[in-house]
Amino acid sequence: MNIKEENIDSFEKRGNYTVSIIECGKTGISQACLFADAGFKVIGVNSNPHILKLLKKGQTPLFKEGTYRTLEKYVKEGIFTVSSDARGAASESDIIVIFVQTKVDEKKKPDYSLLEKTCKEVGMGLKRDSLVLFVSTTGPGTVEGPMREVLEKASGLTAGIDFGLAYSPTRTNYRKRLDELSNSLRVVGALDESSLRIANLILSRITKAEIIKVSSIKTAEAVNLFQTVDSETNLALANELAFMCERLKIDLLEILKVVNKDKAFHLTLPGIMDDAVRRDFYLLLEEAENINLNLRLTPLAKKINDEIVDYTLRLVKDALKVCGKTVRRANVSVLGISRRPNIKEQPGTLKKRIISHLKKKVKVVQVYDPFFSKKELIELGFEGEKLSKVVEKTDCLVILVGHSKFERLNLKKIKFLAKKSPAIVDLSHVVDPLKAEKYGFVYRGLGRGVWTK
Repeated sequence: MNIKEENIDSFEKRGNYTVSIIECGKTGISQACLFADAGFKVIGVNSNPHILKLLKKGQTPLFKEGTYRTLEKYVKEGIFTVSSDARGAASESDIIVIFVQTKVDEKKKPDYSLLEKTCKEVGMGLKRDSLVLFVSTTGPGTVEGPMREVLEKASGLTAGIDFGLAYSPTRTNYRKRLDELSNSLRVVGALDESSLRIANLILSRITKAEIIKVSSIKTAEAVNLFQTVDSETNLALANELAFMCERLKIDLLEILKVVNKDKAFHLTLPGIMDDAVRRDFYLLLEEAENINLNLRLTPLAKKINDEIVDYTLRLVKDALKVCGKTVRRANVSVLGISRRPNIKEQPGTLKKRIISHLKKKVKVVQVYDPFFSKKELIELGFEGEKLSKVVEKTDCLVILVGHSKFERLNLKKIKFLAKKSPAIVDLSHVVDPLKAEKYGFVYRGLGRGVWTK
């Protein structure tokens, strides 16, 4: 709490301060690299023994290139160390950054038990004059309410007097390089002026972009969740317009190119909702219930986005019908199950539901994703194979994720391997409808109502 600008105005001086990253996972590692790059000593805390073992070597199973090649250098130089003990790490640290994500239970209610447990461990090791900085997504009032209470009770210290308390959410894209990450805008709110000053000062050493200071932690928490709602509602609008374009026999992608040329307007691509966004959506609903507010637009947006499951099945059925094939005897090949394009991440709920529903309707569903091995796909509950095997004797290709590799699909070769009169159902806008029809496919796409068959 006594850190001043002159104390950390050089790389060498920042080496006198230690930052703990509690749970040092995907996003946590990116921030650990930023702090280490700025000169701070960093302790990466993780409860997973496998990840800990890799981190000690400067490696991580979550990333393969770019930013994280520097991690090994930090380990060798002693700037980055690893621990499984949050309490011990907190006792050695001047700044504790908490990355523990809030889970949502089976009833779609936020589960803060892991965050509370972490705060208790941190609290028992918390030393006077340190700063606790939350970056996890939480409902407005969570940090300065129950989490503050847990920290104070476990430490015997008082927030705002004995230690600083602040919140600065991050939606870091961990595939970016360090220089790109350091240019990401940050928002910060704090319990008191002193905490806000210190948090802003620390963040300014890892962020070249603007740091927006808001009036309270609760406001910063709301900023984070409202961004999520914006994503959900914008995607719902895009999906509704996609459904409409199909009926009108026009191409939504052509429309987007025109609309988005005008900076006053922006329409997003339609698609499948991300699980991380949906999790934050449930946190918002819970907070609305706590203040007796009945949200109307956001639940409707969720309902529209969930319709992508039935919409996909309808496109598959329609395409197979045009091909002169019955659904129950069809072989369907699903391309892409990763959460996002061009990276290996567990598939989201809606993608799993689409595949599950397909399995109930068709004869065979095989899955291919360039980022997952056959063994990994089988462990996820899918019938996985390499691409040539998946497309062999298929009746319909369903593209769920727009990996760059799928933009270069050899449609001529696939047409040769597939059964007679195959179909393509493209939910990721990677296949040109006219090209697909040129090679003899029946084409259906999300929002691309330009097919002729």
